[in-house]
Amino acid sequence: MKEEIKISATVITFNEERNIARCLQSLQGVADEIVVVDSFSTDGTQAICESFGVRFVQHPFGGYIEQKNYAVTQATYDHVLALDADECLSEELIASIKEKKKNFDADGFIVNRLNNYCGQWIHHGGFYPDAKLRLWNRNKGQWGGTNPHDKVMLQGEARKLKGDLLHYAYATVGEHIEQANKFARIAADAAYKKGKKINFVVHVLLNPGFKFFKKYFLKLGFLDGYYGFVFCGVSAQLNFLKYLRLYELYRQDKKK
Repeated sequence: MKEEIKISATVITFNEERNIARCLQSLQGVADEIVVVDSFSTDGTQAICESFGVRFVQHPFGGYIEQKNYAVTQATYDHVLALDADECLSEELIASIKEKKKNFDADGFIVNRLNNYCGQWIHHGGFYPDAKLRLWNRNKGQWGGTNPHDKVMLQGEARKLKGDLLHYAYATVGEHIEQANKFARIAADAAYKKGKKINFVVHVLLNPGFKFFKKYFLKLGFLDGYYGFVFCGVSAQLNFLKYLRLYELYRQDKKK
């Protein structure tokens, strides 16, 4: 009989006491090791993690991509399952991963992520299926992308797993707005460093409105009711703030 592979689960945290227990609980019986890389939380995150018997490592935060790649280097096993602290595995996804431990027949596996917004599951607006590659052989890929929008860059074959990755995105609209402001700044700064070109009319004036129209109308976001409207609206706002900040950075350059 073929021996089951062993999986290291990796999670990065900072002040995640509200979410981390749910995440770690879902990994019980699935992961053979859980590595939590924490950027010096000041709440109860560490105590909760230690109560689950995880390997708790503290490391300065240098960016989402950088922190997640560091977490992968801390894993004992080559097969890595990466979750965010506000995510957990559905029962169907747990069963799928357990089956793949018996026959890991690809270099990586993609899962559908289902977002919970203010207590409501969001099924439209282009937010589902929110496909993510989260289980892979670390010798075949690593975290890449542009902060804060990280993704696993796989060199090899990827297949789909049944079951959802449950993402408890935002408990309140205020949280989403605050995060949108933060992500807009990070994304604009990253784009500026890469020298991304920007057109005021196209990116600042037109892009946010088109994004809302696409998500709310073309992608049927209106079917998710009030919170579907808000989710689409704040997502469009993030684009507006990102491109506006990027435009301002270039304007400041011209004044120097």
